[in-house]
Amino acid sequence: MTGATPSTNPARPRRSRPRSFLPLGIAAWLVLEIWLLTVVADTAGGFTVFLLLIGGIVLGSVLIKRAGRRAFRRLSEALQQQQTAAVPAADRRGSGNALTMLGGLLLIMPGLISDVVGLLCLVPPVQKVLSRYAERTFERRLGAAAPGSFGDAFQQARIRRPDGKVVQGEVIRDDTPPASRPDADPRPPLTP
Repeated sequence: MTGATPSTNPARPRRSRPRSFLPLGIAAWLVLEIWLLTVVADTAGGFTVFLLLIGGIVLGSVLIKRAGRRAFRRLSEALQQQQTAAVPAADRRGSGNALTMLGGLLLIMPGLISDVVGLLCLVPPVQKVLSRYAERTFERRLGAAAPGSFGDAFQQARIRRPDGKVVQGEVIRDDTPPASRPDADPRPPLTP
C-alpha cells in the first residue's frame, strides 16, 4: 500500500508551527545563556558573574514585591469605592504591574540575556508598546474565539434572547429545601 496512512486521532487538532518549535527554542535559549555566562566568567571572573546573578535575584524580588503591593492596593481601593458607591477615579491604564512582575521574574532567572530582557520590561516606553500590543492581541483573539471556547465565556455571561432582549429570572434548584424556595407554599403539606 502506497497511500497515506489515516490519522489515529482525527479529532486532535494540529499543532501550530510556533508551538512545535517552542521546546527547541527553549533549549537554544538555555544553551546561549550558559555559553554567555561562561564567556563573561572567563573575561570578568567567576565572582563577578556570581555577584551579577545575586544582584538580579535581589532586584527581581524587590520589583515583584512592589508590583504585588501596588496591585493589591489598587484592588482594595476599587473594592472600597464599590462598597461606598463612590465614583471611581480615572482608570490608570498601562500602570505596568504585569510587565514589572515579568521583568522581576526575568531578573530572578539565572542568565544575562534574561536579565537584559527583564530590564527592558521595566523601561516605560517599552512597557507602553508591549501593553498596547498585548491588549490588541487579546482583543483580536477574544473576538475570533470559537463558540464554546474560553473566549466565548465572556460572551456567555450575558444571556440574551435571539431578539436581543435580556432574559430576566432566577434559578431555582431542585436540591434546595422546599421551605427556602420562593415559590414554596408556607403551609405544611396535607397528609391523607
